[in-house]
Amino acid sequence: MQINPNFTSIYEQEFELTFLNCYSNGLLKYTDLCNFIQITAGNHADLGGISYSDLQRHDQAWVLSRMRVEISKLPKWRDKIVMKTWIKSLENSRSTRCLEMYLNNEKIVGCETYWVTINTKTRRPDTLALSHEHFERFDTNATIKPTEKINTDDVIEKIGNRTVAFSDLDIVNHANNVKYLEWCLDYENPKNLLMSKVKAFDMNFMRELNLNDEAEIKCNSHENESIFTLSKKDKVAYALKIEWT
Repeated sequence: MQINPNFTSIYEQEFELTFLNCYSNGLLKYTDLCNFIQITAGNHADLGGISYSDLQRHDQAWVLSRMRVEISKLPKWRDKIVMKTWIKSLENSRSTRCLEMYLNNEKIVGCETYWVTINTKTRRPDTLALSHEHFERFDTNATIKPTEKINTDDVIEKIGNRTVAFSDLDIVNHANNVKYLEWCLDYENPKNLLMSKVKAFDMNFMRELNLNDEAEIKCNSHENESIFTLSKKDKVAYALKIEWT
């Protein structure tokens, strides 16, 4: 474990949006928004000596358990955005990390994420093996509402299936969380996405999906809300709740 001399407990990183990050209307894709969140969190952990590489020396890795994203507006192609992140809590195997996105010094996105350290051999939660006292905790929220457990009891309408492909896997050797969001949004009305009608979304990650796993996709939609689930052998692996404007 090595702490970078440039480490600070509040971290900021600038990104410039390319056409690869955007929908056909030039606005940032919701999936790439989540990718920027993952990259920023990962880079901050790397500077602070608790990155994936650091944890792998102890057969550990961070996995995302819950995420809530609140959006006031989306940036567009060629915009330069600033991502800001800090840790709200970190104890044993669990951590709450907050993130914000700024455009021209205006906050346009807030995000709260909840992470768990797992043992990559047993695939079970494991107390963080590395020192983390140098990360100052900030009792400051990035979102109006915290992450929440999504009620999936009424999600019964099957809309499709997805088989996990090799291209879906990440460095932890399971389907990356952004892939789950991508699969669900592919069943949404494109007009809702192109017109930026997503006000907020919550995601819960309950079980891993691995190569060649078959996921059943279900959805229950109302005027102001849609809930998706991905299930493996009748057990929910992922839930997504979208709040529409």
